[in-house]
Amino acid sequence: MANAWPARTRILIYLALVLLPVFIVTIYNLPPPDLFAYNLGRAFALAAFTIMILQVALAARVKWIERPFGLNLTFPFHRNMGVLAALLLLAHPFLMVLGGGGWKLLLVDNTWYIWVGRAALLLLLINVSLSLWRLPLGLKFETWRLGHNLSGPLILVLGFIHSWYASIDFTLALMQVLWVGFLGAAAVLYWHHKFYRPARLRRDPYTVAEVRQESHDVWTLKFVPPPGQPRFDFLPGQFQFVTLLRGRGLPEEEHHFTISSSPTLAEFHTSTIKASGDFTATIGATEPGDKAVVQAPFGRFSYLLHPEDRDLVFIAGGIGITPFMANLRHMRDVQADRRVLLLYANKSERDIVFREELDKIAGGSKPELKVVHILSRPGEAWEGEKGRLDPQKIERLCGERLGQSLFFLCCPPPMTRSLLEILRGLGVPEKRISLEYFSL
Repeated sequence: MANAWPARTRILIYLALVLLPVFIVTIYNLPPPDLFAYNLGRAFALAAFTIMILQVALAARVKWIERPFGLNLTFPFHRNMGVLAALLLLAHPFLMVLGGGGWKLLLVDNTWYIWVGRAALLLLLINVSLSLWRLPLGLKFETWRLGHNLSGPLILVLGFIHSWYASIDFTLALMQVLWVGFLGAAAVLYWHHKFYRPARLRRDPYTVAEVRQESHDVWTLKFVPPPGQPRFDFLPGQFQFVTLLRGRGLPEEEHHFTISSSPTLAEFHTSTIKASGDFTATIGATEPGDKAVVQAPFGRFSYLLHPEDRDLVFIAGGIGITPFMANLRHMRDVQADRRVLLLYANKSERDIVFREELDKIAGGSKPELKVVHILSRPGEAWEGEKGRLDPQKIERLCGERLGQSLFFLCCPPPMTRSLLEILRGLGVPEKRISLEYFSL
């Protein structure tokens, strides 16, 4: 419960900011006060613009905002609030029409600031649609992010201009100050997130000290901080954003990777990465001496955030083992008194990463670790668990742990969704399930 109030504080601040403009214009009772639909349309627009301003703060990786929730919750909330803002703004002109604005507002009003509003709404709808359906449309992440980053500020500027000239609310000096303050704060946050902080981090990059191949398609990169600087502090299970500066015609893109090493190793940290996409396919081409821009740490996928839970079940799929390795390595280093069952699912034996190290940790006394490997495409000589993690297998392997353990899941999205349904069906409450997503 120690972290509950700070999280609620942030939620209350968010709600208060969204409703503040509506509260101000309601208190001042600007005309027309007796047209419900018209006033509702005004309120929708004011709240929606404030939501869009706050979208900048949600996406800027501000530690104070992210800390109680993790980016795994902050970014989906950002997406959902973008959808809500689009729906509110889509309803806005129709409510204005019903409230007395007349259909000419939609069809024939050629006032320049009305056209600015139409352009802002169209851009927002395109922006939201591409965000929701990027994968079915086959749009590459980097292409989508570039368009998202360029269109977002333009939508805010167009929305600001439209509301300033089209709404009677901005005859109020207080609303003028609030709107300019909102837009100015968003501009500062955007500049800090997109320009200032990346430039500052590039001036003091980390160095790739070692590149180690773990399996046929998995590599571990060892990062050391700039000379004279300490390595950042992190909890086991957290992740980082990394931009590799390698040259040699290799792509320079920012990606998030789990930190796979234990925080007890103060001189360096590592990320273990599978070659599974356009960018990660080049991980094996990384060389010692390459530079890296590192921003960290983020996330809440750590056993240390649950000090009261002594009995844990880790379920990993493929490269989803990386946050669990950080947690298990830390438990081993500090001799943590925890009882852990690790269910590690892979396609074949050659896909198992850290197999020998996991065996060594399981052979120690603390943590009390049991590792169960499950292969969906085992060879003929495999004598362990086979197939997929279905309800019967989960119930058999977990036994009494279903009623007492804290479950941690890090798997590909379809597997995560399946496991969530299975665990719910077996009576595990959601408050006892912690998730780490492959993608933000």
